[in-house]
Amino acid sequence: MKSFKWLYPGMHIKRWLLLLMVGIIIISLGFAYVLREVYNSYRFPDWVWYATLQMIPRYVRGTLFFAVGVGLIVGAFWQLNRSLLSVLLPAGREDKLVDLIYHERYLRRAPKVVAIGGGTGLSTLLRGLKDHTGNLTAIVTVADDGGSSGRLRRELGVLPPGDFRNCIAALADVEPLMTRLFQYRFQEGSGLEGHSFGNLFIVAMSGITGNFERALRESSRVLAVRGQILPSTLANVTLCAQMEDEVTIQGESEISHYANRIQNVFLQPEGVQAYPEAIRAILDAELIVLGPGSLFTSVLPNLLVEGIHKAIRASSAVKVYVCNVATQPGETDGFDVADHVAAIERHVGQGLFDYVIVNNNRIEGLSSDPTAGSVSLNGRLPEHLKVVAADVVSEINPLHHDPKKLADALMHVFFDKSQNGRNGHPKSPDDQLG
Repeated sequence: MKSFKWLYPGMHIKRWLLLLMVGIIIISLGFAYVLREVYNSYRFPDWVWYATLQMIPRYVRGTLFFAVGVGLIVGAFWQLNRSLLSVLLPAGREDKLVDLIYHERYLRRAPKVVAIGGGTGLSTLLRGLKDHTGNLTAIVTVADDGGSSGRLRRELGVLPPGDFRNCIAALADVEPLMTRLFQYRFQEGSGLEGHSFGNLFIVAMSGITGNFERALRESSRVLAVRGQILPSTLANVTLCAQMEDEVTIQGESEISHYANRIQNVFLQPEGVQAYPEAIRAILDAELIVLGPGSLFTSVLPNLLVEGIHKAIRASSAVKVYVCNVATQPGETDGFDVADHVAAIERHVGQGLFDYVIVNNNRIEGLSSDPTAGSVSLNGRLPEHLKVVAADVVSEINPLHHDPKKLADALMHVFFDKSQNGRNGHPKSPDDQLG
């Protein structure tokens, strides 16, 4: 599948190569003047006549020397390219230096994208988007209270680091071994069992730097993260759910275990303020993506933070909701696309997003969870919402999105909305290719 990337002028590489060539020519002319003066004032031994090919016409000698010089320059640049890349790139990468520079330049000039969510859905999305833009911001829920994150949150009073760890691993531009190390989970050990190394790393960095948000920045810098990762709020919140039988469940990890349908979710305490950097990123964004991920426990908690959904409404960005490809047992059993959208609008009102991306490729027989089903496009959606049906499912795990397919579909949506030159972007990526 073709990958759509934003291409921009302004590299100026040819300009500097031309300047380098002019410099070499000037040096050669200077050397020729000196050599001519020496030739006129000094008698060389006879062997020099043969060594300089005096028996051959001058135009042939000039052509031959020019060809040898070009060969030496090309060989030198080739070896320089390999030497530099051996330092800049992980082992096994075969990129050319000019491609590496070009890649970094257009990523820095690509659209400003904000991805909102949590869990594996957000990290899957980021893994695909990082190949399209370097101006990427992940806004992550802080309501997680289960597993390693929940233990660290209760024992040390920090924000739950698990979803942040997954985002860092997805956006890290380091050797695969470092990413595997960050995701490593201890299988035994008193006090260590169940914890992941990345969670402990972030918590330790929080202790060194003095606060959680600075710990995220420093961890991202150490692991060469492409983009930034921000919490939706710095408050210590608890996600609560009111079920259809009017029972209230407290704690994100407990909600999906209750044997009744979720009516709505809310945060305690109420009215917690959004992280200012997250608000700024949303207002400055050109593309805002909500989801994929657990609807009630990963996606909605971000929108319930005071200021987040208001900033989304105020933003002039292209706004897209990515619907899950499969239902989640205990949370969205029997939901279709319209049910997902209705749940969001029930909590934050209508008109928050312009598009909804829906998977149209049903892969059967590969799911390890028989209770999960495909999310179908059966119900009636609001008229203001444009449906984009695309093949975005992973062929390996049909319960999840494929990072590359999803990122390509999102950039298609952004391109279609921006085709008239909106925000200064090119009319078409293909037009840039000529």
